[in-house]
Amino acid sequence: MQIQGKTALVTGAGRGIGRAVCRELMRRGAAGVVVADLDGDLAQATAAELGGLGLQCDVADAEAVTAAVATAERHYGRLDILFSNAGFGAATLDLDDALSAPDATWQRMWDVHVMAHVRACRAALPGMLERGSGCLVNVASAAGLLSQTGDTPYSATKHAAVALAESLAITYGDRGIQVSVVCPQYVATAIIGASEDTAAGSLPGVLTVDQAATAIGDGIELGRFLVLTHPEVLGFFQRKASDYDRWLGGMRRLRDGLRSGGFLKTKS
Repeated sequence: MQIQGKTALVTGAGRGIGRAVCRELMRRGAAGVVVADLDGDLAQATAAELGGLGLQCDVADAEAVTAAVATAERHYGRLDILFSNAGFGAATLDLDDALSAPDATWQRMWDVHVMAHVRACRAALPGMLERGSGCLVNVASAAGLLSQTGDTPYSATKHAAVALAESLAITYGDRGIQVSVVCPQYVATAIIGASEDTAAGSLPGVLTVDQAATAIGDGIELGRFLVLTHPEVLGFFQRKASDYDRWLGGMRRLRDGLRSGGFLKTKS
């Protein structure tokens, strides 16, 4: 879908990838953007910068998500692009117990990483289907194709987000609805403990939010289902699919390397 002249709603847009995507959409000529974030002040600040509309929205709240879509449709007359982006990672990672996260963490990740997409798409689809045109973009993670060592709830819910996007593409792809799933690897945001001011190339393998947003904008305009900010992830994914057992062995070696390096929390 060409972005020029289109309207968009972006969740998790007060900072990080979400804010950078709002800027990228406007740079590419979007007609307007609704900026939604759990932190209403950040949403308002980004909206003011871009001439958009800022909303406080907890994407784990079904009514709040539905209301955000309705507000975007009412404000601009239609919603062309839904960019469902909010997400978070575990505060600490455990390499030795894949089931250590409490039920509350599992539930919160399920609500934010999966049900937020479900509810937003459910609210946005009727108008898009009526017009025969629309774009649903769900942000997952490279962990949704591969895995995140030490954070089982994150990996499991991001895999579910990819599967949800596949189902949407299969069901609505021949009815005028473009579906994309974004699977970034390392981007300089708070989720990996990095500053958004990190200079390009200063951290190996880590993109700036602007670099990620450019890749995402390209993916949307090229009509790609799988949008990869890091092209090398495709090779990793293909190798995983070609020999799952070998891949699992490699992930165990990665775990051992992380443990010996002391980068992640382990049990004593």
